Amino acid sequence: MPTLSALAPDGSVVDGFVIEGSAVMWTGENEVDAGIRVELELPPLDDPHWLVPGVFYGTNRVENCLRLYPRYTPGHVDIERMESDAWSFRADRCATPAVLTSGAGLLTIETSPLGQAGVGFAQRDGRRTIWLDFPFREEPLRYDGSNTPSPPDVRTYRWQPGDRVELQFSVLDHGDHAKLLRSVQQPVDDPAWVGVEEAAELAAWGLHRWHYKPEPPRLMETAAFDRDAFGASGDRDHMHVSWVSGVPYAWALLRHARRVGNAAYAEAAESVLDHVADNLTPGGTYWARWTREIGWTGGWHLDPARLHSRTLADAALFMLRAGDRWADSARSNVAVAVREQREDGALAAAHRVSDGSAVTYEGSAGMAWIPALVAAGEREAAQRAGAYYAQFEHWYGAPEDVDLAPTSEDGYAALMAFVALEDWETARRAADWLLSFRYTYDVAFSERTLLGRYDFKTRGADQASPANQHLHAFGLICVPEMLALASATGDDLYRRTTVENLACFRQFIAREDGDFDAYRGMAAERYYQTDCFQAKGMLGTLSHAWSIGVLLLGCEDALELGL
Repeated sequence: MPTLSALAPDGSVVDGFVIEGSAVMWTGENEVDAGIRVELELPPLDDPHWLVPGVFYGTNRVENCLRLYPRYTPGHVDIERMESDAWSFRADRCATPAVLTSGAGLLTIETSPLGQAGVGFAQRDGRRTIWLDFPFREEPLRYDGSNTPSPPDVRTYRWQPGDRVELQFSVLDHGDHAKLLRSVQQPVDDPAWVGVEEAAELAAWGLHRWHYKPEPPRLMETAAFDRDAFGASGDRDHMHVSWVSGVPYAWALLRHARRVGNAAYAEAAESVLDHVADNLTPGGTYWARWTREIGWTGGWHLDPARLHSRTLADAALFMLRAGDRWADSARSNVAVAVREQREDGALAAAHRVSDGSAVTYEGSAGMAWIPALVAAGEREAAQRAGAYYAQFEHWYGAPEDVDLAPTSEDGYAALMAFVALEDWETARRAADWLLSFRYTYDVAFSERTLLGRYDFKTRGADQASPANQHLHAFGLICVPEMLALASATGDDLYRRTTVENLACFRQFIAREDGDFDAYRGMAAERYYQTDCFQAKGMLGTLSHAWSIGVLLLGCEDALELGL
């Protein structure tokens, strides 16, 4: 059973509290500042398998990851490198306010009578411990999204004589997130502002109006909310071939255009697909990115001759789905991926511009090639790759911007890969892992913030990653795969969480000019549900091609599949 104790700001124990079960009362004669810690001590393990949903996965960061964010290092503390053997976090960073380890867990809710809750864990001096804090303590540092650690953020409650509170928490006899996920699922009201067809109409209009540029044909990555009548803005006129722009969203626009009979949308979408397909690298792959300044180039890695496999692979997959005149360019990419496959089944995580050769196999970004391989008929190579990546406990390295961090996008890539292979057991594990990033509750926002004023419901949104702690809509990339898994396994959780995901992002699609300070059809990338990058309750003020694009893709999939 857990123990409850009162902690002063410096972490020392405060006497004078009476604790009965989950009830705590201050019996002192004067006011005192203290927080309550609910702590569970467990036998030490070489690998505790820490999991704080959306925030911490095992060690959380491989040693050579270029992006700095909290990392578990047994018996070692280096604040500058964000390395420690003990960590505490505020609850709204968590997709579910819980801390899990092998054989046990603690679960709470975001808010308490003492303020926002917190979670934490440590293994030191032969003790493995997990805990909940009321209110939260962020130690040994506060992570703000940068590579520079901020000072700890320790909160306490000012107790008055006779104050008594009841705390809400549960002790789990397991450290299984999939089991926890199923226990916290409750029916919820649909928070969407618009229906699926209207959301698709708005998204298509916004993608074409704000992001499509004809010379050369491209989907501009970001369009600023803040723009004047004379065109001045902070737009980023670049286009990745997938991921944050490009092929998947051009394909979504083309599907929509064909469904509703909009010739202008169809022409724009086809021209973008042509622009990508007609410009292969010397190595036979797509380029990662087009920029106004230098044209076709590599992605966001410091090495401009390096092409990230997930960016190339998703472009190839959606080109194959588009078919017609675009399929040959996708097959050229697939041929490079197969040629560079290692004997153990690993696919390159990055390729060289010059000849398509593998730069690295580190991480699991190469897994994104699997659906494209299956779609192109390279099933034997895809199966060997599947056997290799099925061995991973955590997948990491899918997006270009956080190097080798584990992310929700790795979950999407894993799900898409194993559904393509019809490996339902591993696909279920991938879905359960990606759902560890999906919020199972609605974060409490101040009514003075934009998200609070618009009553934004966070349930169904995904934390981007432990390194990028904001909510995003990228889970809509794999609506068909989630529904296929639900059908194959008979587990309705996958369908229900997909419905919630789509409903969540049918909020904050601008219905008219001026809606949440955006223009009609715009959608933001970042929803700040916690204290990271921006203040909690703020909304990113850039419309992203991918944010609109995945919404359009998800809506078109939902309409086609009868979701």
